[in-house]
Amino acid sequence: MSGLSGQYPLVDLLECAGLARSSYYYALSHPKAPTRPELWEAAAEIFSRTANGCGHRQIAMCLRAEQGVRIADKTALKMMHEMGISCGIRRETDYHRYNSYRGKVGKTFENVIGRDFEADGPWQKMGTDVTEFKQPWGKAYFAPIYDFGSKEIVAWSTSLHPDMAQQHELLDEFMSRKPEGASPILHSDMGWQYQQAGWCSRLEKAGVVQSMSRKGNCIDNGATEQVFGHMKDELFRGREWPCFEDFKRDLDEYVIHWNTRRRQVKLKGLTPEEFRNQSLCAA
Repeated sequence: MSGLSGQYPLVDLLECAGLARSSYYYALSHPKAPTRPELWEAAAEIFSRTANGCGHRQIAMCLRAEQGVRIADKTALKMMHEMGISCGIRRETDYHRYNSYRGKVGKTFENVIGRDFEADGPWQKMGTDVTEFKQPWGKAYFAPIYDFGSKEIVAWSTSLHPDMAQQHELLDEFMSRKPEGASPILHSDMGWQYQQAGWCSRLEKAGVVQSMSRKGNCIDNGATEQVFGHMKDELFRGREWPCFEDFKRDLDEYVIHWNTRRRQVKLKGLTPEEFRNQSLCAA
């Protein structure tokens, strides 16, 4: 309004704005103070932990846990707006799912999970899938096993080829980390690799119960798909790597960040590693 005051009478501008003269002069004499400026440096450091930043809830949880401050999520959002930082929200069409469905090529299983992704603790319910990353030098494929209880990526493999060699590398890591006596449900889609006899027999021998989404229903595997969405928002969107090895290195670092530093709303602000350790101490 001050920019127009030289062109139009102030009284007319105030009338158009529905603003009292006293309110106008009060605002001029009391400029708005920045929101929690003492936290801006810490918030900027948290935002910089991933290449494309993070959302206000993540920043608020980290500030509470790491700085010991009291701050509401909405206050963190307001602070980010004033700092000029934001994490873009993907559109539904931004990323297209890699589809490994080739019909019934082996053994299929009922949907034991039934979209109930809640678990009381780690190593009860888990999910797996494969997602594709396109780069100028080709495509890379990321296959994780994700714990629905602890929100931890307990095993993963990144490869140039979405083949059974990748899946067995994934299972090798998974089996090496599986606690003695644990019999989790492992949920997947109906991709060809999860129907293979070698995959199924290894899981059965380890006491792992297989569960599969219904054909063509990605919502049935929504918990694991959500991980891919966050990963592509925070790490991948708008970036190119010179080679596969550099991409794999950064993706490995992101997974470690996810497990050890990225806080989860559903874990009441804990990281997956903190939640798992607490669960082991309570057991």
